[in-house]
Parts: sequence; C-alpha cells; structure tokens
Amino acid sequence: MTNFGILEWWNPKNWSLTNYIKIFNNHFFPKILLNTIMYTGLTLFLFNVGMGLVVALITTHIRRRTGFAFRAAWLLPRITPVVVYVMMWKAMAGPAPMGIINDYFLRPLGIGSGEYLLMTNPWVFVILVNGFIGASFGMILLSSAIESIPKDYIIASKVDGGSTWQTIRYVELPMIKWPLLFVTTYQTLSLLTSFEQILLLTDGGPGLYQTEVWSLMAYHRAFATYFGNTQWGYGAAWSVVLVIIGIAMAVIYMRVFKFGELLQEPKIETL
Repeated sequence: MTNFGILEWWNPKNWSLTNYIKIFNNHFFPKILLNTIMYTGLTLFLFNVGMGLVVALITTHIRRRTGFAFRAAWLLPRITPVVVYVMMWKAMAGPAPMGIINDYFLRPLGIGSGEYLLMTNPWVFVILVNGFIGASFGMILLSSAIESIPKDYIIASKVDGGSTWQTIRYVELPMIKWPLLFVTTYQTLSLLTSFEQILLLTDGGPGLYQTEVWSLMAYHRAFATYFGNTQWGYGAAWSVVLVIIGIAMAVIYMRVFKFGELLQEPKIETL
C-alpha cells in the first residue's frame, strides 16, 4: 500500500506492490534478515526451549518444594516491568566500577577492559535479556507436562533398571512432544514479533542496524524512523512479510513434530 491516508486507504488505486519491492531492494535487507534469524534461533533453542526444558526436567526430579521455589525464582524476569528489567541489565553491563558484570566477574578473571559491554557485545545482552524471559514460559508448560505423565510409566522404567537419564530420554521426552511443539511454535512467533526489549536495550544499535530485527524495523519505519518521518505503508509491508514468515515456520514445525500423528485417536485392539 502506497497511500495510507485515513480517507484514501479504501481506494484500489492506492494499493500496489511498490513497498514490497522496496523491502527487497533495501541495502540493509540481508543484514536485517540475518539478524532476525540469528536472534530468533539462538534465543529459541538456547533459552526459550532449551533452558526451559532443562529447568523443567531438573525441578521435576528434585524435592517438590525446592523445585517449586526454583521455578518461582525463574518467573521474576517475566513478572518484572520490562522498563525496570532492561534498566537493570543496562546497569549491570556498565563500565567498572559501576557495572556488576565488569567489576565482580570479568575483572577478577583478568578479562575485559572495563568498557560498556552493551556497546562492545550488544548481541550477547539482547539474547540474554530476551532468553531469561522466554525460558520461564517453556519451564512452566513443560514442567506441568512432565508432572502430568502417569507415575506408572516412571515406576516401570525404574523397575526395569532404567537410570534417570534413560527415563527422561525414553519415557518423558516422547510423551511431551505436544507441549514441545506448542512451546517451540509459540515462542518462535513471539520472538519474531517482539521488539520492546531490543528497543529499550539498544534501539537497533549501537551501530547502524547492528541489532535491528524485522519487527523493530517495521516499527521504526512506521512510527519512528531514523530519518524522522513516518512511513505507515512501508512499515505495514514489513509486518505483512513477517506474518508470512511466521505462518511458514508454523507449518514447518507441524511437519517436523508430525502434528497429524499427535492428533490421532489412540488405537485399541480388541480380541
């Protein structure tokens, strides 16, 4: 759409593929696409699914009260207001002696030069900030799924001499495929469309488009561009392409996790 005026949007003459062509002709298009893939992939598999699954498995194999307290602590990043949460990370990444990470972790190890870590390693903090929030979501759903597995299966595995790892691998993981599919799909779509943490943390910087992801680019173009003018139609075009990417990823996940087989009714053999 090239004309996004309130009174002109309905006119077919104002609709065209100009903005979509403009996206793929954008000089920074490959960089933004690569940033989005890297940010989504690393955050998803290291934290939102990976760390969430690890925490869920650990907390369901220790004392119930201890596991509950540990899971409650992991919820703090999610329930903390996003502005407060990001400001805490900015303070921790500050130069020594103010920054906790520089002063208490890097300096005793003799590494780092006391610089502002958010300027030198922005992607590390972008992934950590979003990862700790996303891991709590996967932890809640996956721990609930693990605890809902009938205890008879776990007891049978132990009676047959299975170790804890064997029980996890051959009993628990196969029985939580459906929750894993949901967490992976939902968190992928969430990461593709969320940008508020990056906006507050780096605003796509510190260099030109260094941490700019697809959803943040759509926001900048539509409401707060680097060039000082709003381009609603152009920003909407970036959003439409993002929706198409999200649908494609959801279909791929359904194929990988064999969504059709998960929905099949159990077969009961009769004599």
